[in-house]
Amino acid sequence: MTEPRLDLLRHGEPEGGTRFRGTLDDPLSPLGWEQMRRATAGAGDWTRVISSPSRRCLAFARELAETHAIALAECAALRERDFGDWEGLAPDQIPSQALQAFWDDPVGYAPPGAEPFPDFRARVLGAWGDLLRASEAQTLVVTHGGVIRVLLAEVLRMADEALLSLEVPHACLSRLRLYPPPGRASLVFHGTL
Repeated sequence: MTEPRLDLLRHGEPEGGTRFRGTLDDPLSPLGWEQMRRATAGAGDWTRVISSPSRRCLAFARELAETHAIALAECAALRERDFGDWEGLAPDQIPSQALQAFWDDPVGYAPPGAEPFPDFRARVLGAWGDLLRASEAQTLVVTHGGVIRVLLAEVLRMADEALLSLEVPHACLSRLRLYPPPGRASLVFHGTL
């Protein structure tokens, strides 16, 4: 029997370059599609795919599921953090003091109008609990960098303040081994191909 596994895949590069995107729903760029196809080529024997509803995740998840005849489900709780007034802005369009405050304290400092970090974390960990309770042998979750950081920090028992220490580049695949209840997991692999 294959060991239960949960793979977390960040979306590829979206159109529009580097920007704060939580609710902004840009599609994948041609490079982003290539990154995703490369990241999943021969990487898994998934039995289901769960995706954020954002186009930069769902479009690829749908293609993968259809190509391999895998069940696909959307999970709104796995969408990225809403960055409020910073949505769509490149880092150099944000006042440097405010941006530095965010980099220094991404947990305590929220951009104006943004989803507070504790709310974002609670939403993501609620989805994590659902994933663990309904885990199948091989699941691929297509989601966002912030979501993956929260989940890996939970598995690794890292402080929230250390989240930005986890690099999650576009099309990064993180593999978690799942253990029987109470839902323990361990990190097997994290990186890009």
